Amino acid sequence: MINDDTIVALATPSGAGAIAVIRLSGDDAIVIADTCFQSIKSEKTLSNQKTHTIHLGHIVEDGRTIDEVLVSIFKNPNSYTGENVVEISCHGSNYIQQEIIQLFLRKGCRMATAGEFTLRAFLNGKLDLSQAEAVADLISSDNEASHQIAMQQMRGGFSSEIAKLREELLNFASLIELELDFAEEDVEFADRTQFKELIERIRFVLKRLIDSFAVGNVIKNGIPVAIVGEPNVGKSTLLNALLNEERAIVSEIAGTTRDTIEDEISIGGIGFRFIDTAGIRETKDVVESIGIKKTFEKIDQAQVVVYLFESDVVSNDHMKSNTIRVEIEKIRNKYPLKPLLVIANKVDKISENQQLKLDDTLSKIEGSSFMFISAKQNIGVDALKQQLLSYVNTGALRNNDTIITNSRHYDSLIKAFEEVERVREGLESGLSGDLLAIDIRQALYHFGEITGEISNDDLLGNIFANFCIGK
Repeated sequence: MINDDTIVALATPSGAGAIAVIRLSGDDAIVIADTCFQSIKSEKTLSNQKTHTIHLGHIVEDGRTIDEVLVSIFKNPNSYTGENVVEISCHGSNYIQQEIIQLFLRKGCRMATAGEFTLRAFLNGKLDLSQAEAVADLISSDNEASHQIAMQQMRGGFSSEIAKLREELLNFASLIELELDFAEEDVEFADRTQFKELIERIRFVLKRLIDSFAVGNVIKNGIPVAIVGEPNVGKSTLLNALLNEERAIVSEIAGTTRDTIEDEISIGGIGFRFIDTAGIRETKDVVESIGIKKTFEKIDQAQVVVYLFESDVVSNDHMKSNTIRVEIEKIRNKYPLKPLLVIANKVDKISENQQLKLDDTLSKIEGSSFMFISAKQNIGVDALKQQLLSYVNTGALRNNDTIITNSRHYDSLIKAFEEVERVREGLESGLSGDLLAIDIRQALYHFGEITGEISNDDLLGNIFANFCIGK
């Protein structure tokens, strides 16, 4: 899989802009760049310049100037990929970008595949596999929390923790393997008491990392929040108030929202994806019926459910109050594990006595939280955001603990934990060293999968295919 050719790609997003960066990597990267570069003030050659320097000049071909550029040089092994790297900052015209890339292709470069620069960094030992995957997470991070986690993993926080556990387990594995060589002499090189303590420590760390995935997954992908309720109770108005923009159409006509509308904001550094759904009611309108069906599908997908109703209508209608209570309890019973936030909208239209009455009637529904707001007047919207934030366990984030966000890592940790459990059970039952060694090897294998100490071309292909070109 290791190629020694020189690759080239656009490292900035495609399209016109003020500046674009074109990246080359490979043994001949600097030499190839030299053939197309003319310094403005001197007859310098890039090959003779020091690493980590920037040079002003022109990219030219057969006497034709393509653009005035800045060329950055990074010589191996002190570069991102561990190879010679050249980065050309040119003007962001699509035409200029393509002209320069095509020029380098004619000079002997090859177009980089998705993630090939980072793949070379991994293959050349500049990053382990979990750090390489964190690069992709960092690029796609769109809130403070996901950025913080990606940065921690890219700096090796997670992989160093795994590497330490693997090293300790490997040391004991070596001693047990040594015992097998002296099986006829019945000697123990590995202290079983210390080994049990190590296994317990590994189990504890693995369990913590596995449990962190529940938090990490929602931080990485955003927390879906379904806003549900009857038609015309202010769901779209609430979505607009949360987003602070006119995202959803608002009108007095019941059933205006006939399809789900989604948008995302960051609250306290955590991404929340709000889903404005069609109003739930009996209807003969075919299109609205499809929207209502989608509403229940979105509730299934959501991790938090917000049930909205009109406080002024319900407080003046005892029958309506009972109906709302029944609807809330239906949702609560169908989704007992999902946080359910019941919101009385249009609080500006009712008196304090009416608020107290509603609070007494609806705040006591088991497993739900209750609050008043006015989406139109922006009353209580900030309190609502804080309530939503309280549903996320950000303790690990605040404590700078390692949080797992990658499903591949999660799968390997689960498998490693299962093998460590077998080792623990084997120790408890006095299992022979040769059988213990089998389970230890499997645990070590799954640890190695995470950091890339054990990998194959198919695995690497799947991982780096998800990267953008140029990274």
